[in-house]
Amino acid sequence: MRMEQPAAFLSGKLQPLCLDRKFQLRVSGSRQQFRGRRRPILVARVGIGVIGAGRIGQVHAATIARLMNAELRGIADPIEAAGRKVAESFQTAYFPDYRTLLEDPDVQGVVIGSPTPFHAEQMIAAAEAGKHIFCEKPISNDLATIDRCLEVVRTSGVKLLVGFQRRFDSNFSYVRDQIERGTIGQVRMFHIHSRDPAPPPAEYLAKSGGIFLDMCSHDYDMARFVTGQEIEEVYVVGKAFDPEAQAANDLDTHITVLRMSGGVMGTIDNSRRCAYGYDQRIEVFGSDGSLIGQNKSKHSVVAAGQDGYHHGRPFDFFMDRYLEAYGNIMTAFVQMIERGTDPPVSGLDGRAPVLAALAAARSVKENRPVKLSEVDIRMR
Repeated sequence: MRMEQPAAFLSGKLQPLCLDRKFQLRVSGSRQQFRGRRRPILVARVGIGVIGAGRIGQVHAATIARLMNAELRGIADPIEAAGRKVAESFQTAYFPDYRTLLEDPDVQGVVIGSPTPFHAEQMIAAAEAGKHIFCEKPISNDLATIDRCLEVVRTSGVKLLVGFQRRFDSNFSYVRDQIERGTIGQVRMFHIHSRDPAPPPAEYLAKSGGIFLDMCSHDYDMARFVTGQEIEEVYVVGKAFDPEAQAANDLDTHITVLRMSGGVMGTIDNSRRCAYGYDQRIEVFGSDGSLIGQNKSKHSVVAAGQDGYHHGRPFDFFMDRYLEAYGNIMTAFVQMIERGTDPPVSGLDGRAPVLAALAAARSVKENRPVKLSEVDIRMR
């Protein structure tokens, strides 16, 4: 997560969610109206509780509150001032202890939007309580902890959806859809550009787990998502240009070369600083063509004049860039519970980027390509 916050969040006012039309249509069946009847037929709604009243918890709560097939059953946060304020804004219950929220029999699923160090504990408690789980990435930065969580989820028989929201962005999902349709033939290579407007403070970087776990995990997930293949090997070259990364003994700029399980090759370039905004682009090249996903801006108008062509600046905050995707993934979580379908982003999907991040860190340290099998505790 990035540290900068737009004015809307600092003031406590949430921006309206822009849910993808296809998801809006799919949930419409939970409240049906027929001509000739004065009253709608109401179908039981899916009860959802939210753990964590911070920025991302508020965004997910806003989606749940507006869905016709869901009911926001409560907000849990140990910081009473923050938790109670958010709960009151959505006219739902406040719980100082998330365990009390889990005792509600009408809660069928929980959203874990708390800080990363609490994810594993809360996931295990939710699974043992029989609640379906949405967990923001990462489950943990430790593979053994992730594996323990996934085993508890498996034995408890609940469903887990991990919060890689970029899969629900219209650009990335369209690229994946076209690849599956065979539009560009056999995929041969890809290039992902992922650059933040400005680096977080050094104190945040020191606790972030490093750029590979904190920032790049979404890009590793995108590499797997668009190709449909696993990452087998990574090689990283990078540098810390800015004092924030230097103070944290971390990188702020790097390029990763990836080799996928099916032979596809790719690159990811990451930077903590980008002067022109939040840069999120992708190109996938195949035997019959290529797919290019460009940056998103507040508008797509191009102004032409004597001094050339000008178009909108990319969003400068990740929450603005992916607000639609956050709405879509929470809608998918509710639908998963309602319909009993498999999670669109599984626990193993949550594990894979952490594994790639550990291999990338070793690649930098040892200045060589590193196979993911070298750092996977399951392979030992």
